[in-house]
Amino acid sequence: MLAQAEDFRAEANELHTLLATLDENDWQRATLFKAWTVNDIVQHLHDSDLMAAASVAGPEPFTRLRIQIQAARDAGLTRVQEARQRLGSLTGRRLLERWHATMADLCDSLSALLPNARLTWYGPDMGVRMFATARQMETWAHGQAIYDLMGATRQATDRLRNIVEIGVRTYGWTFANRGQSIPGPAPYVRLNGPSGAVWEWNDPAPGNSVDGDALDFCQVVTQVRNIADTSLKVTGEPARTWMSLAQCFAGPPENPPPPGTRFTTPQRQQ
Repeated sequence: MLAQAEDFRAEANELHTLLATLDENDWQRATLFKAWTVNDIVQHLHDSDLMAAASVAGPEPFTRLRIQIQAARDAGLTRVQEARQRLGSLTGRRLLERWHATMADLCDSLSALLPNARLTWYGPDMGVRMFATARQMETWAHGQAIYDLMGATRQATDRLRNIVEIGVRTYGWTFANRGQSIPGPAPYVRLNGPSGAVWEWNDPAPGNSVDGDALDFCQVVTQVRNIADTSLKVTGEPARTWMSLAQCFAGPPENPPPPGTRFTTPQRQQ
């Protein structure tokens, strides 16, 4: 089994457990992520997993599906509108089970690939390990908006290390994606994992570093939280600039949420 694919599976299974408790009204509620509803978020995850499955099938199936989606975008539809149009009435419980089954098949397919396999995606091709990590990252990040909406607590696990890894690796991407020059060397990153382990990346640099909790770091690089809403200690101009814009996911440049606009509701609404 590919470890990263199993972490992706575990991440999705955990989100499935929460989603299975929702009633039909919950699925139609708007989250704090761009006012996307729960249906919108799960449709987006399902859509992305379908794209990933097409990539596993080969460059040609992926390109065909990408052209189909891009045509709708070129016609003026947003990502949400395009998914709503293509997935139609696939919502609520039916969407939940279809998404979960597709995810499980995708994890099996990723694990069956050779460790050095590379897969077509938006931007450069990706190695299978990082590809699986990207699926875990997106599932975790979008899932947070649902946890926040429902006032539910998600227990952090050391699966976060995968998301930290992709966050650290995309330091240069954050700026290249915006057409900006890299402001300096990649910062030293020192984080406390959920198990108590200390995780480190890059050479120690007291004047250019990010230090703190791994969960906070993951929330920043996935744009789930603004850096101001975390307890991360950021030192030096390259590190500060990075944390103000960090984007570890593919696609056009996105801005982090303004301070204080993404948070967990005090309690789950019944």
